[in-house]
Amino acid sequence: MSETVTVDVVLPCLNEAEALPWVLARIPAGWRALVVDNGSTDGSAELARSLGATVVTESRRGFGAACHAGLLAAEADVVCFCDCDASLDPGLLSGFVAAVAAGEADLVLGRRRPQGRGAWPAHARAGNLALARLLRRRTGLRLRDLGPMRAARREALLGLGLSDRRSGYPLQMVVRAADAGWRIREKDVPYLPRSGKSKVTGTWRGTWQAVRDMSRVLAEPAGHRAGAGSPSGGAR
Repeated sequence: MSETVTVDVVLPCLNEAEALPWVLARIPAGWRALVVDNGSTDGSAELARSLGATVVTESRRGFGAACHAGLLAAEADVVCFCDCDASLDPGLLSGFVAAVAAGEADLVLGRRRPQGRGAWPAHARAGNLALARLLRRRTGLRLRDLGPMRAARREALLGLGLSDRRSGYPLQMVVRAADAGWRIREKDVPYLPRSGKSKVTGTWRGTWQAVRDMSRVLAEPAGHRAGAGSPSGGAR
């Protein structure tokens, strides 16, 4: 049976002033936007505050560092994660939260479906495909994307003991959730051309550095955190 839950949305942010108005305007009513400023120099933090967001400062650079700072600052029942570059519509997280609240899934991931030319560069798609195959070999999960848009219960996420603070953070969340027996589901989401240049997948070098970070996560022993943070004990 579904329940009424509180929701915080973690938005890791590094120089996203151009995208912030669009992103924050699409946060569902009643939810709290946590913009985690990771060293912006374009006034992103000040703009986010003026638009009603709660701003968290994380001085340690890294996508995972920003995401985890947001998780630690969250207080809601369910925590969502979404990029802050206008490539993904946070309004679509309503369906993710509904699935978690209804007990249909423990972790819901957004499967990106590119909309328009340039939304998802070939090198980024290639890296994502390679990682999905490695993830299947490591955990048995048949996921088609390892995108950043997702939702799960806060206490369960904290119980996973996530330690990566770079590009491997999203993958580590999935690997440890799988080891803990979480029910993991994908939902299709439109993937739009981002505002500005990607800090991770904007270049081949950035993409393969991210792949290297994630490969280290996949090298964790199976069952490293098995049982930790399991919200339901259900099979995936």
